[in-house]
Amino acid sequence: MMNEQYLDRCEDMIQEGSSSFYQAFCGLPSPRREAVNVIYAFCRIIDDSVDEPDKAPYSIHELRQHFLLLDAAEGHFIWPALRWLFRQYPDLNKDPFLRQMEGQCSDLSFIHYTTMEQLERYCYLVAGTVGEMLLPVLREESSAEIIASGIALGKGMQIVNIIRDIGDDHKRGRRYIPLDLMNKHGYTEGQMDRGEVNSSFIELIRELKNSALRWFQQGLADIESYPKTSGMAVELAATFYVRILNAVEANGYDVFTRRAFVSDEEKMGLFLDIYSRYTQPSVGGGIAIQ
Repeated sequence: MMNEQYLDRCEDMIQEGSSSFYQAFCGLPSPRREAVNVIYAFCRIIDDSVDEPDKAPYSIHELRQHFLLLDAAEGHFIWPALRWLFRQYPDLNKDPFLRQMEGQCSDLSFIHYTTMEQLERYCYLVAGTVGEMLLPVLREESSAEIIASGIALGKGMQIVNIIRDIGDDHKRGRRYIPLDLMNKHGYTEGQMDRGEVNSSFIELIRELKNSALRWFQQGLADIESYPKTSGMAVELAATFYVRILNAVEANGYDVFTRRAFVSDEEKMGLFLDIYSRYTQPSVGGGIAIQ
């Protein structure tokens, strides 16, 4: 199988697994576009190894072992795709991938969170690391501030995922909403078990939403320093995720029986708005997070 076929399989995975990511990043020039697809595909396989182990090609421990011995790994298209990725982007570090696996491993045992500090650490491991993976692909130069921004974007997106998926995670026996935040707003574990949406629940979701928005603001603060195609892709992805929060509100904060999503029509409108700003001379991005 040629490199193009391995990379096509990765593109299939992002197209099927996340329309938001696919639509945000599909306009990148080659090889950045293909590299994003490979990173997404591997992270998806890592996630599936924990959430759907019966359907996954590897356990999380097998994935880690193969990744550590990547040059010799065979048996799945992801391994030659990853070898291509690291050849194409020699500045890409393997450590964020290993931390990503560490974070996903925690879902096997640590499934009820007590503090926001614990949740923030988890958000870094499973999503902030994705920002670290993407930065060498999306831009040539980096700095501590740029890395921090990439991590913040990932953390903001993970908070959105957690809010959107409260009901699905509860069915899996997981509670990412920290107990101290629930106690602060007077929302009990029994109410969560019953899927109650009341004023206390709405207030704690709003507090989590504000945390996500702060991370998005931090993550997009230096967006004008990105190459325009990369900046537009990152801003699109962040905008799509912010609109998921709006959809949660539009659903009356019922995240137990309704799934919040952004329609293709709305995504197209957002794309046209952002594209028009990026293609105007001397005008960069600058998303208004609200």
